[in-house]
Amino acid sequence: MPFNAYIFDLDGTVYLGDALLPTARETILELRSRGARTVFLSNNPAHTRFDYAQKLTRLGLPTPPHDIINSSMVMADFLKRNHALARHYIIGERPLITELREANLILADDGDGVWSADSVIVSFDRTFTYRKLQRAFDLIRNGAHFFATNADVYCPTPNGGEPDAGALIAAIESCTGKKCEAVVGKPSRYMIEAILNILNLPPEQCIIIGDRLETDVQMGINAGMATALTLTGATSREAAEKSSIKPNFILDKLCDLL
Repeated sequence: MPFNAYIFDLDGTVYLGDALLPTARETILELRSRGARTVFLSNNPAHTRFDYAQKLTRLGLPTPPHDIINSSMVMADFLKRNHALARHYIIGERPLITELREANLILADDGDGVWSADSVIVSFDRTFTYRKLQRAFDLIRNGAHFFATNADVYCPTPNGGEPDAGALIAAIESCTGKKCEAVVGKPSRYMIEAILNILNLPPEQCIIIGDRLETDVQMGINAGMATALTLTGATSREAAEKSSIKPNFILDKLCDLL
């Protein structure tokens, strides 16, 4: 086996919407049959690790939750390590809020005390409103920290895509004049640490496979892992050839890994 662990992005790499991408199932099952470890990454915090594992299993790729690493999990760990006693205002959806509550973090809500929050956490949020933007504006301008789960500007969907956390980060940076202090999802060192902790392998024994140069491939390069770009999602071959971020391999479809 060229690698002991294969680290797969999900959206645009393994599946799109509610369907596996062509050759994904047979490729991953074949890698497992050869003894390779397979784990899955997502910057999208709109689902829990259990949800992602359940979806993969339903689509024919039986996967336990501990083989999923998402930005919610990494954010919970980041806040517990660095801001365990702080109060956090969340711009995000229910699964992220649930994961942070289960980590025993203190969350502000729209009731009394929201103005005293110590940090604003920005994430993918289809319930984003002007009111939330105003809250973030007031808190950050009054000294609150500004963190985000991920900086993807859009998430691939079967219909093209939907705005992601990067769009909300840009809105908040624009009105506050403050830059986001830490993004914990791909390609950050926080996500790299989470992957290596789960795999317990040196980076040179791992390869990361994804559809985005600026997140998946860049993170692999930063971590010292091999990288493969699949052309089934957000990046075209033309864009890959023009980019300064160079993967080790470019795959037309996932079975090219074999």
